[in-house]
Amino acid sequence: MEYVNLGRSGLKVSRICLGMLSFGSSQSRPWILDEADSRPIVQRAVELGITFFDTADMYSEGASEEVTGRMLRDFFPRRDEYVLATKVFYPMGDKPNQRGLSRKHIMSAGEESLRRLGTDYIDRYQIHRWDYETPIEEVLAARGRDGTLPRANAAPLR
Repeated sequence: MEYVNLGRSGLKVSRICLGMLSFGSSQSRPWILDEADSRPIVQRAVELGITFFDTADMYSEGASEEVTGRMLRDFFPRRDEYVLATKVFYPMGDKPNQRGLSRKHIMSAGEESLRRLGTDYIDRYQIHRWDYETPIEEVLAARGRDGTLPRANAAPLR
């Protein structure tokens, strides 16, 4: 596997990133694989040198993050051996602040993603789509100048 810098950053990633949209719970969509059926695919990707994995909070209503976190903990002995990306924007509930890119939603969704993924940090916390209702200044401030997600009483998400 070839490893390259992600954009202009110093972060090294496998040239191939495995998207986790199709892994989670078949209860949410018939084409989504449950964890047992996902494991051989992800394990083979790891054997081939893939170290970059991309998911989102809304994939399988959060089940993709749960499955992704469990598999990566099983397949890698150390957290610093892989790069984990997830995304924020889409509704994660029916309340007004459980969607979009307000600072409130970015912060709470990030905490929930950490919990579902079972990790202390996220390498790439990405905006899933543009939010026409939230000023870009608020979005950027919530993510921090360097793209990290500040956390109260803890180290920032990365």
